[in-house]
Amino acid sequence: MMILHALVLFGGFLLLAVLGVPIAIALGLSGTLVIALANLDSIWFGTIAVPQNFLASISKYPLLALPMFVLVGSVFDRAGVAQRLVALATAVVGRGIGTLPLVAILVAIVLGGISGSGAASSAALGAVMLGAMARAGYAPAFSATVLGSAAATDILIPPSIALVIYSVMVPGVSVLTMFAAGVIPGLLCAVALAAPAFMLSRRHGFGAAEKSLPRPSFWKSLREASWGLAAPVLILGGMRIGLFTPTEAAAVAVAYGILIGMFVHRTIRPRDLPGILLEGAEISAVIMLVMACAGVFAYSVITLGLADPIGNAVRDSPLGDIGTLIGVLLILLVVGMFLDGVSIFLIFVPLLTPMLRALSWDPVWFGILLTMCVAIGQFTPPMAVNLMVSCRLAGVSVDQTLPWVSWFVLAFGIAVAAVVKWPDLALWLPRALGL
Repeated sequence: MMILHALVLFGGFLLLAVLGVPIAIALGLSGTLVIALANLDSIWFGTIAVPQNFLASISKYPLLALPMFVLVGSVFDRAGVAQRLVALATAVVGRGIGTLPLVAILVAIVLGGISGSGAASSAALGAVMLGAMARAGYAPAFSATVLGSAAATDILIPPSIALVIYSVMVPGVSVLTMFAAGVIPGLLCAVALAAPAFMLSRRHGFGAAEKSLPRPSFWKSLREASWGLAAPVLILGGMRIGLFTPTEAAAVAVAYGILIGMFVHRTIRPRDLPGILLEGAEISAVIMLVMACAGVFAYSVITLGLADPIGNAVRDSPLGDIGTLIGVLLILLVVGMFLDGVSIFLIFVPLLTPMLRALSWDPVWFGILLTMCVAIGQFTPPMAVNLMVSCRLAGVSVDQTLPWVSWFVLAFGIAVAAVVKWPDLALWLPRALGL
């Protein structure tokens, strides 16, 4: 009977997903069907667990931070912060062959410390960088690849929506611990991406036209970008010293962004606020709906005993710890090419939790590895969210990025291998901060 339930659950989900049914609906329907099959003698009392878990999945205090961090991305996108950060990064890096991709990666790191949304950062970067890169002689497909991959680091750089979700789903893991754990791997990934971006630019002569342009004044650029640079300090510093919780930090960041946009940069008008709030509400509603339906899916996996055999199989596997980890990461990498990060977390974390217990892996370290694999999927065709956004803005198809994207996937993969080999890359900072 358990095998039948597993076939119905996973087979039903895959079938609905292939037919184009939204991920949230596919998760909820397949989970509900399995719960009904397991309670045929009393369907009414059995399926009462569906609405209960639907609500319980999103009735968690840490999730209050999620819609606020989504709104932070929308607010700072309109506040004109990205453009001023680009000017500062250009003043630091200089102008020449291969410098604009480095500028994009630097700006992506700072934007990641504000919004934590790869797609939002990809859109903000594209709006500011694509025109400059086109005028400097960069191929549009290459520019789209650089921006899409650079924005992928944002789900590692705190505050990160993905890390908030992971901390909610895994018992005993706090949001602050995951935020701290993501800092060094996020910076490592940025350095890894900078290598192919610079080398490919030099090989193909991209950016030669940049040499003739004046270099922005560092102090002037720093002064104009200081308001945006202060945002990550306000968010992360305030949480670290205990001034406010992650949920309160997100609300403070929203207020700070609105003040910058309306009174400092004057890029947000009062009539723009309803549209900004509506955009944040729509994105948050989609994420919450996926989480609620995934709660039904996870309930069916756990309650019907489908997760325990996975843990037992992993414990008895001849592959060993490293072989099992590599296999799991490769699966997640492939899945990341087709599903968004939130869906991957909500589907796989309940399945992988028994494996964590069986192999005694550190859940913080594993969560960072999981997030890094999801990040690779955000710019790996065919369903790369960040890459789709940057390609749309650059006016190219995803297929045109294939000659370039493999180099960036390889570089990001090397960063993942480094965190696998040296777990302290993820665990040292939380320990140093006493988290």
